[in-house]
Amino acid sequence: MKILITGATGLIGKVLVDQLLTQNHSIHYLTTQKKINKAVNPKGFYWNPALGEIDETAFEGVEAIIHLAGATIAKPWTPSYRKEILTSRILTAQLLEQTLKKRKQKLAVFIGASATGIYPSSFTAEYHENVQADGDDFLGTVVQQWEAAADPLKSHATRWVLFRIGLVLSNKGGVLPTMALPIRWGIGGPLGSGNQWQSWIHIEDLCALFISALNAPFTGIYNAVAPEAVTQKKLLKTLAQQLHRPLFFPSVPAFVLKMILGARSSLVLNSQKVVSARLPSTGFQFTYPNIQSALRQLYE
Repeated sequence: MKILITGATGLIGKVLVDQLLTQNHSIHYLTTQKKINKAVNPKGFYWNPALGEIDETAFEGVEAIIHLAGATIAKPWTPSYRKEILTSRILTAQLLEQTLKKRKQKLAVFIGASATGIYPSSFTAEYHENVQADGDDFLGTVVQQWEAAADPLKSHATRWVLFRIGLVLSNKGGVLPTMALPIRWGIGGPLGSGNQWQSWIHIEDLCALFISALNAPFTGIYNAVAPEAVTQKKLLKTLAQQLHRPLFFPSVPAFVLKMILGARSSLVLNSQKVVSARLPSTGFQFTYPNIQSALRQLYE
């Protein structure tokens, strides 16, 4: 299958492209870099969503799009960067939709990325796909608009799939190495109460999920999370055990995190117990269904 990927050079995109190549798929990817890899597979094509520019030859022969593009939320949320976080998700989806409409091109499948941040923070609620997604903080608002921007692509694909992704576990980037660093130094401890729920997924399982969705019976919205949600305390305790380091420091109070991080403190203080009620019916099998197996593979 010929697949067009956005966000192919990001943390998830790199692993996904490698997995797709091992299955002999043909990969096109969109990049804002002027110096583009002209290799046969994967093959890069220029776009600039902010200016509405795109090399339409990227769409030739494409049967599927996997849309991962979006600015990282790890940088400080200045007013200008908040705008970039939002527009990088909306403008990219809009440009894909406009280009498909212009070309009158029909895909076999469109697969988009979203996030579990669309659900409100709660220490007691359990969120499955049919629960109303009405998170009212900055991230909740971003994800709602992110999904709204991807919705018009339904008319350009036989199947439309969207994954609300939880905490992605990788030792190559993302939040996990940041969590591991103070533990390695022997000063690790929970952030806030430590009782907040963390719904996570191993990066290899996430990429396998995207690949599985290239084929039926995937359609609609799925929570892309492992079967076992854990509290932050359990996640850090399991990580410390895997790193053979102690975890005895007291928790960092929430008010201190808010003073240091401002609104970004929600990234570590929010609690979302997210479950995927729809994934079992697809037959997808997790390689890393629990936190012990996931961290063992990443750090053993």
